[in-house]
Amino acid sequence: MKRREFIKQTGLSAITAWAGSSLLLSACHTEEDMMGEANWIVEGGFTQALFKPVVVEGNTQLIVQTTTGQLLNGSSSSILSYRNGLLGNTIKATRGETVSVQVQNNLGEETNIHWHGLIVPEDMDGHPKDLIAAGSSFTYALPINQRAGTYWYHPHPHEATARQVFMGLAGMFIVTDSEEAALNLPTGDFEIPLIIQDKRFSGSSLDYSPSQDEIMTGYLGEQIIVNGTYAPYASVAKGWHRLRLLNGSTARVYNLALSNGMPFHVIGADGGLLAAPESVNSLMLAPGERADVLIDFSGLALGQSVYLLSKKFSQYNVQGRQQYNIMKFVVEQATAPAFTLPTNLSTINVIPTASAVTTRTFDIAALVGGMGGHGGMGRHSIGGKTFEMDRIDETVQANTTEIWEFDNRMGDEIHPMHIHGVQFQILERTGGRGNLIATEKGWKDTVLLMPGEKVRVIMTFPAYTGVFVFHCHNLEHEDDGMMLNFEII
Repeated sequence: MKRREFIKQTGLSAITAWAGSSLLLSACHTEEDMMGEANWIVEGGFTQALFKPVVVEGNTQLIVQTTTGQLLNGSSSSILSYRNGLLGNTIKATRGETVSVQVQNNLGEETNIHWHGLIVPEDMDGHPKDLIAAGSSFTYALPINQRAGTYWYHPHPHEATARQVFMGLAGMFIVTDSEEAALNLPTGDFEIPLIIQDKRFSGSSLDYSPSQDEIMTGYLGEQIIVNGTYAPYASVAKGWHRLRLLNGSTARVYNLALSNGMPFHVIGADGGLLAAPESVNSLMLAPGERADVLIDFSGLALGQSVYLLSKKFSQYNVQGRQQYNIMKFVVEQATAPAFTLPTNLSTINVIPTASAVTTRTFDIAALVGGMGGHGGMGRHSIGGKTFEMDRIDETVQANTTEIWEFDNRMGDEIHPMHIHGVQFQILERTGGRGNLIATEKGWKDTVLLMPGEKVRVIMTFPAYTGVFVFHCHNLEHEDDGMMLNFEII
């Protein structure tokens, strides 16, 4: 059942937007308005320097707390934090080591941490059943047995994930290895992590209060922040830079490009390096997805600026109809270290389809009734089922290979699908865009399905046994029940 039909049959109210503060554009939209207009992004002045999260290597501690952070042009807001500000420190680890992360929960509610993209034992993965009580602590022991790449961490308590992430709980997790080190990629000041999120405010305070209709579509904010900074700029040099891109929004998709049309080179996806660089002029990035890109600013003059922006990508969805600037790069240094773009990056062993022991198909377009996330309707489902903590929905065998199909051909909503505990390869996309983009030619843990699309992925399950989840990474959909358990035996 499609969204508009479901709204009519359940008697849900039309979507209405908010009245903003002086920082926002005031608006009031009906469902039909939003079918023709997106939530309008309000750009800032791009005068604040980009914040670069502190990098910690090896064992560390995260203190989950409520604090006050400066967000919009110096104004402050109550936020949730792993430190004294939005976003946690960047944790950096090397393949082959085990990292210990002690988490102290000083919130007045339960929380936990999912290590998104890391392949770790069941009791370390951050399943919604494994929560840290208010006032308690837990130490995660994370064996790092995977490829170098850009991963991240965020909470995963059922029906509270979206709110806790939106209010500030997230951070980047970088894995390095000898293969990547041999490429001598840009580093130090020439390696820039970018965690992109959209936020909504009531006055100057963060506001997470989705209506039932916004749970249906995903909660969209009007301000874009990068690394916790609203409308930032970054000083760069005339030369090569590496950008580690993470979409940390709860629902918003970005179609990333540079304002002067300059190409950039995709070198990595969710699960690390591609086989070879892919030159593109734009790149779709859904919630939970990461992209590793190289940009050469040597063609720009000193003092010249270029924006990272999101281009229009849809005329049929409530987002994607507006082009807007995300942040600004300003060329303020004359030279950068010499660097030559490699022809080859890594070896990706393609999983043969003949090795799959079974194929499972999941209808992700279906909407169902019944109580669910946020105390609401529980409308989003996978295969007609919504999440139940103690029910095992799929059982798979350790060290075996399967093909999973996610079918959104009858849907009219955007669904980025994420599987815990494994990295997969994308075989094909049919319907909709009909092809694979640059980041989908490497290892993945999250895949974007636009309305009308079906995607087939193949994966070999690890030796770790236990219960994991897979779900839509539109976090409002996830909290609304669009998540199932699978058990590796």
